[in-house]
Amino acid sequence: MIYLDNAATTFPKPKSVYKSVMEAMTKYGANPGRGSHAMAIKGATIIYETRELLAQLFNLDDPMKVIFTFNATDGLNMAIKGLLNPGDHVVTTEMEHNSVLRPIIELEKIGVENTIVKCTSEGKVDLNLLESAIKNNTKLIVTTHVSNLTGTIFPVEEIGKICRRHEVLYLLDASQSAGVLDIDLKKFNVDFMAIPGHKGLLGPQGTGALLINNDIELKQIKEGGTGSLSSSLEQPNFYPDKLEAGTHNLPGIAGLNAGVKYILNRGIESIYSHEKNLLDIFIKELKKNDKIKIYGPESIEDRIGVVPVNIEGMDSSEVATLLDTKYKIAVRPGLHCAPLAHKAIGTDKIGAVRFGLGPFNKKSDIMAAVKALNEISL
Repeated sequence: MIYLDNAATTFPKPKSVYKSVMEAMTKYGANPGRGSHAMAIKGATIIYETRELLAQLFNLDDPMKVIFTFNATDGLNMAIKGLLNPGDHVVTTEMEHNSVLRPIIELEKIGVENTIVKCTSEGKVDLNLLESAIKNNTKLIVTTHVSNLTGTIFPVEEIGKICRRHEVLYLLDASQSAGVLDIDLKKFNVDFMAIPGHKGLLGPQGTGALLINNDIELKQIKEGGTGSLSSSLEQPNFYPDKLEAGTHNLPGIAGLNAGVKYILNRGIESIYSHEKNLLDIFIKELKKNDKIKIYGPESIEDRIGVVPVNIEGMDSSEVATLLDTKYKIAVRPGLHCAPLAHKAIGTDKIGAVRFGLGPFNKKSDIMAAVKALNEISL
């Protein structure tokens, strides 16, 4: 199987990730933070080291403000619902995933206002429109860093400056960019960032984090055991315990630890350069076929290796099924949990076939996909 569904989850993982997960399961799989014996201490050490690695990768001063989550969706809900109160206003964009849009729409029920800024057919946001959406009661701006549909890179540093200028908080959804693009929380003026562990960070599914780059106290949206202050019936009021109720996913975090180490060793620039080179080849080859419609930015400088396409006269699910069954190529058709993004690029009625390039794909994978699409389009 040629795997080109890396925008959904990366595959394969580095061998060190599989090894670390197995070691956690078989050698020290006790409950971290819930005991003083050697196995529990080993698990707690791995968890803290992973906080440090993520803080290092994204330039966050305090590792204790790396909050482990189940995925990016968990972190986005944690931030959105932990910040916004009745009467507040939040600004977001059409290019967002449902993991941003659904929590925001849900909060309408308690009186949280929202503005969803329209985007271009390339998936780009107009910064003037974004800034003009800010009102007196705007508390938060939430944007993606990279669209999960078009691969469009948002100008997050400029958005961060807008937020600072208006004293508005900035929550960044880095689901497609973490581990692929260089992210500096301080430089970008990002207050909160939600990341999945299982995509660009090359860790297992069921892992993620919310990084908090300020002194604001989020309301917790769940309570439970933390291994700390166990005599109290109230949730601890300090990070990370305040937001990390329940047993950690130790095997998953151990795998994430190995994934981040792989990235730090290989280098973000190296990974981005590799995927950009494959992206350039892919788009140039697809443009030779008039029956294939490519969506997203024209310039590869404005996007990463997430490429939605359609073949003239064919349903996206039909194309994806043929790629899977006849050509053994894994892709993702449909609406990609981003209905407003599809509306922005004009595919809300038909969907699209999304190709997600990854750090372990080769030129031969790309050329096989091009050949398959050309044959299907005949």
